[in-house]
Amino acid sequence: MTSSPTDSNVTVHSDSRVRCKMPPTGSRISWVSQLDIDATPACVRKTSIICTIGPKTNNVDSLIELRKAGMNIVRMNLSHGSHEYHGSVVENVRRSFEVFPGRPVALALDTKGPEIRSGELEGGVCLIPKDHVFILTTDEKYRLCGGLERVFVDYPQIGETLEPGKLVYVDDGNLQLEVLESLGSQGVKVRALNSHKLLNRKGVNLPYTKVLIPSVSEKDKQDLRFAVEQKMDMVFASFIRKPEDIHEIRKILGDSKILVIAKIENHEGVKNFDAILEEADGIMVARGDLGIEIPPQKVFVAQKMMIARANLKGKPAICATQMLESMTQNPRPTRAEASDVANAVLDGADCVMLSAETASGNYPVETVRTMASICAEAESTIAYLPLFEELRALIGCAENVTETIACSAVNAASETYVQAIIVLTTTGGTARQVAKFRPQVPIITVTREDLTARQIHLHRGCYPLVWKESHDPQNEWQGDVDGRFRWAISEAKRINLLKTGDHVVLIQGARAGHGHTNTLRILQVE
Repeated sequence: MTSSPTDSNVTVHSDSRVRCKMPPTGSRISWVSQLDIDATPACVRKTSIICTIGPKTNNVDSLIELRKAGMNIVRMNLSHGSHEYHGSVVENVRRSFEVFPGRPVALALDTKGPEIRSGELEGGVCLIPKDHVFILTTDEKYRLCGGLERVFVDYPQIGETLEPGKLVYVDDGNLQLEVLESLGSQGVKVRALNSHKLLNRKGVNLPYTKVLIPSVSEKDKQDLRFAVEQKMDMVFASFIRKPEDIHEIRKILGDSKILVIAKIENHEGVKNFDAILEEADGIMVARGDLGIEIPPQKVFVAQKMMIARANLKGKPAICATQMLESMTQNPRPTRAEASDVANAVLDGADCVMLSAETASGNYPVETVRTMASICAEAESTIAYLPLFEELRALIGCAENVTETIACSAVNAASETYVQAIIVLTTTGGTARQVAKFRPQVPIITVTREDLTARQIHLHRGCYPLVWKESHDPQNEWQGDVDGRFRWAISEAKRINLLKTGDHVVLIQGARAGHGHTNTLRILQVE
């Protein structure tokens, strides 16, 4: 059996942090009107934290500190760095567990996707004045030596795609250009709508324009094969525009069990969202490019819509980009950033993501601690009973036996003073069904499968524990169930999730294997 000396994702400041109050009856607004700013968070943090690993954190000591602070998923951004570099990240993560055992963390590879970038500039920088007219060229001889007259872009069809009057955004929209003339295969003539200091290799966005680029580039194919070689748990697929993009990625991943999370980053992806959600294992609201491709005042609308639809499907939703960006330089977030993280949690996000904050920022560990505390505060303001009743009405509970059991478990946890739901699972399917109904209490997910334990971090509220004793077919099945249950209780007591006298809901199957979940019991912790 596996047991960690300390828990790396739950910090217990007081008993109230893990003792969940009964959910309120009545409306959400009546509950919110009674919130108290001096109250401590009532429950263990449920929202998972994704950390991008970069130069500041790609070492064993930093990874251990990030895990202690609350990191659940490690992200490797393949837009930067070589396979050799990201292989070192994987190695350092695994070595960190040799030094400091603990709850598993998942490994995620983020693909570059069909993005467009500018070329390099003479001297590495070019100050472009307002109203300056120049050419975005596809001529390869300017790829490494652009300047005021011509700036290279790596999109050969830009002249065929854009017509006069269209806009081009460069460097996260900090340089806005208006197309004056199409030059066919040579590019487009543009006018700068503002002045800007342009640096090498900045992103180029063509809002409200269908780009003629393969959704999965040759580099992406190599990176996806790298994900299989490194036994990654999930890939974050960039710039997904249609469900066929997911199909192509799955073909490359082959029979691996890697999950595919679709990053929605442009107008086309938003409009095709339902079809994409149907095919993907989850979605990411990638607000950086999305906020350039659609008006910034529409981003929160897209965020709320996509997270809500993912919640109704029971698929994980990740909220990403600039969540605590000021903490790359400062030890405290802005008030707006704190509210942004909290509102992502209130919208229903299963995970929140950090990028430069943990890859290259000056305060990576402090940033994770800050995000963890904001998530816990936000979760403690949710009116769980009205939320459950709304989800039950919209989703229903009778699609299959497992879903019925999951719904009943959350209902039991809502109506009785239960401190946790314990799920004995093989593939994590039952735990995912429970998470869909958003219980107030943690979902202690006990599995023999390391992969299941890592991937379950994508779902809000799931707390994985890995039981390493294999089932002996000669032994009675119920004896095996009782052994796993007793061990889960001892682990939960050790990290202050439970105490003697507490009540828990136990979900189990009637026999070995997955797909047989059919039993629910309410038990007291001895």
